[in-house]
Amino acid sequence: MNDTDQAPSLKAGFLTSAASLKQAPQDDVPEVAFVGRSNAGKSSVLNRITGTRNLARTSKTPGRTQLFNYFDLAAGGRLVDLPGYGYAKVPKRVSDAWQRRIAAYLNHREQLRGLVLVMDARHAFRELDLEVVRGCHVAGMPLLALLNKADKLSKNDSVKTLREGKARLQLLGGGEQALVSFSARTGLGAHEARAWVLGRLE
Repeated sequence: MNDTDQAPSLKAGFLTSAASLKQAPQDDVPEVAFVGRSNAGKSSVLNRITGTRNLARTSKTPGRTQLFNYFDLAAGGRLVDLPGYGYAKVPKRVSDAWQRRIAAYLNHREQLRGLVLVMDARHAFRELDLEVVRGCHVAGMPLLALLNKADKLSKNDSVKTLREGKARLQLLGGGEQALVSFSARTGLGAHEARAWVLGRLE
């Protein structure tokens, strides 16, 4: 494990899956949800943050997460893995339905305390990502944007991407938003991400 990843893990266990907001757990447990493009490495990010290798299933085929997956944390609170979006090989009607479900979750899930947007650092802030950022701003929802796969960039490119990303977030409305360079492979940024998640769930 990388020396950038020394924070205690968020011990988590699978609770349930839901096909819609109506099927979601009906309780008052605070949640932080994870969302991102289908090839951004969202499942790997969840596994790294929780310190559990196979908590969220990873696949070489993007777009496999089609349900809302719920994970209870031993320390209290819950993580939610939302369906990935933007995978070109998924029929448009299916992709549109996923996006509607994500928007409904953001606007109507009262237990939601924050959203983690996972992006590929090499292809960050594409149009669907920007829609998520705008949606958080309109809903007043705290947002953590992770530039995953930062280990695939040179140090200079990583610094530049982070700087430009922070400027873009400010232009999109600012608010309670944070941007972190992240690597599910090396653990870069995992400490900061865990601290942010815990801060929302307290």
